[in-house]
Amino acid sequence: MSMKYTIEAYELLDSPHVSGLSVKEALTAAGVPAGAIEVKTVEGPKGHTDFVKIWFPGSKGKSKGGTAPTLGIVGRLGGIGARPERIGIVSDADGAVTAVAVAMKLGAMAKAGDILSGDVFVSTHICPDAPTRPHEPVPFMDSPINMAIANAEEMSDKLDAVLSIDTTRGNRIINYKGFALSPTVKEGYILRVSEDLLTIMSYVTGKPPVVFAITTQDITPYGNELYHLNSVLQPCTATKAPVVGVAITAETAVPGCGTGASQITDIEACVRFAIETAKEFGEGKAVFYDTKEWELLQKLYGPMDRLQTLGKA
Repeated sequence: MSMKYTIEAYELLDSPHVSGLSVKEALTAAGVPAGAIEVKTVEGPKGHTDFVKIWFPGSKGKSKGGTAPTLGIVGRLGGIGARPERIGIVSDADGAVTAVAVAMKLGAMAKAGDILSGDVFVSTHICPDAPTRPHEPVPFMDSPINMAIANAEEMSDKLDAVLSIDTTRGNRIINYKGFALSPTVKEGYILRVSEDLLTIMSYVTGKPPVVFAITTQDITPYGNELYHLNSVLQPCTATKAPVVGVAITAETAVPGCGTGASQITDIEACVRFAIETAKEFGEGKAVFYDTKEWELLQKLYGPMDRLQTLGKA
């Protein structure tokens, strides 16, 4: 169970004074070695944010000369707060809360001797005073830095697959309280939903799995003036690895800048899902896509990686 760490992560981030360094201190207290944590402050046109990146070496991971695949777990968001416009942690913060709680739990597990097979990379960013911006049907949180910088900082070329976790309540596309999965996205292709991840989700929640719809626009980079559901799949524009969006959802459209909207049980379920996926993926028991079908797609239709760019000028 990860409820303890989810609550601790939520309370830690619900502060106007939280920073990457205070998150690092909390992670080390939970059992994460200080040397495994990187904190980097990045300045942008609308302020600054602190990127936090943590590596967890696996018993058979590539960092130790092994062959087990590496999973990236990215907590996506614009900001954890919209101060001074809004007081308190915002709905958009749930991706960061999830990532921090995952790191705390993995640190505690490793300290106790439960080492996963594959390496795991966890990243997010911490900004308690991010701006907001208009969006339909409800306002979004903005970010002090642009998405290209966020992708560059939150990703790694060592990843074999990515879970991108993001609050996805500001829409009428997925009207479900809990979390939902996207189809796998790889190099501009929207692929079949991973059966293995659906199975893990149903085990974790005790319910039938839930999938949300995505469009071609959603897997293109921010900045091309196209409508995006939100940023849950933006990591797919910055990697060749397969990416699955994990959307924390609601039955009604909730603004990303809304406070008091986070559901701690939904976040905790996401934490458990991410950790269970890391276990299964590292052991080769869960895959994000069918490699043979991927090769056939390439043969029949060619590359679609142009969708990972801003397109024609």
